[in-house]
Amino acid sequence: MSFNFDKDIVRGDTASVKHDGYAAGFGAADVLPLWVADMDFAAPEVVTKALAQRAEHPVYGYTFYPESMYDALIDWLKKRHGWIVQRDWIVMAPGVVTSLFATVTAFAEEGEGVIVQPPVYSPFFSAVTTNQRRLIENPLLLNDGRYQIDFEQLEHCAAEGAKLLLLCSPHNPVGRVWSKAELIQLLDIAHRYHLTILSDEIHADLVYPGEQHTTLAMLANHHGNDKIITAVAPSKTFNIPGLGLSALIVPNPEQRVRLQKVFDSLHLSNTNPFSIAAFEAAYRGGEAWLDELLIYLRNNRDFVSDYLMKNIPAIRLIQPQGTYLLWLDCGGLAMSDLQLGDFFVRQAKVGLNPGESFGQGGSGFMRLNIASPRHVIAEALNRIKSALKA
Repeated sequence: MSFNFDKDIVRGDTASVKHDGYAAGFGAADVLPLWVADMDFAAPEVVTKALAQRAEHPVYGYTFYPESMYDALIDWLKKRHGWIVQRDWIVMAPGVVTSLFATVTAFAEEGEGVIVQPPVYSPFFSAVTTNQRRLIENPLLLNDGRYQIDFEQLEHCAAEGAKLLLLCSPHNPVGRVWSKAELIQLLDIAHRYHLTILSDEIHADLVYPGEQHTTLAMLANHHGNDKIITAVAPSKTFNIPGLGLSALIVPNPEQRVRLQKVFDSLHLSNTNPFSIAAFEAAYRGGEAWLDELLIYLRNNRDFVSDYLMKNIPAIRLIQPQGTYLLWLDCGGLAMSDLQLGDFFVRQAKVGLNPGESFGQGGSGFMRLNIASPRHVIAEALNRIKSALKA
């Protein structure tokens, strides 16, 4: 079976944040949008068929989570990641960002410390600060083009009395797929300081051929640490983020109760029939689509890498192991963050995410979404090249 990821799909007038919202976001209407983390590819046909079939039933009433949906998730995690998950470990949630906020609320009191590892996706910060928890930063280290966890500094952070660590695995935006050795070291620190870890593994299925994602909770079971909460979802994997449904895997029963109380307090227990239909269909029938997608994304990544080296050496790609988000080191352009933003939007007419929005360590970087047809990526790079020559 072959899927056409080169096909152009017009996304205008669909209330798309990425496409219809970019004019407001960038202050210009002629910018090529390669920012928000969704894909410009059609979702797997099995998903669209499931949605159409459900839409044919003319009643869209209150809906509960069917056992078949849980089974689909359990089967996927076992087949794709070798992770045996028990049914009662699963807590459904409307999204991973909501899960970040709920976890911070459940496992840290006001004023207590929560560790994040910048540069990282901005809701990691807001989940802490808007809930009046104390933000403790453990910045990643960039050595020879590869990001690493600063374990020595992490231990100091944990010793400050932190209650919770928010881990991004694989990491957005730097593209690291953490090794088993790194995760074991992380677990050792967490165990010594009684840290709960929320492992955001929403990009776990989007790991390039030749790389291997390790599920933190699987390692935790072997190292005496059951205070691991894992966030998973089909949203990034199968390009259905607008349907808003995810899951938390929580082996510890006490932690499940605490999380469920937070969700119940906000009346977040209901979902909609379309989210359920897409969730189950994607995990049941989307694997062949995903396998081809990963090859296409790898080729897009390599295309960008080659293009930059040959044509724009002042911009350096931090080679990612996972996600469809590329972290571009623009330090060679010798521009301030304000100048970088103006250059890409006003001169190159390309809409990227500014690195400074990812916190400490993001200054001088830009994030490029390569989940688009290759000719669109080529057009963006050509625009940047031409703007630098102008």
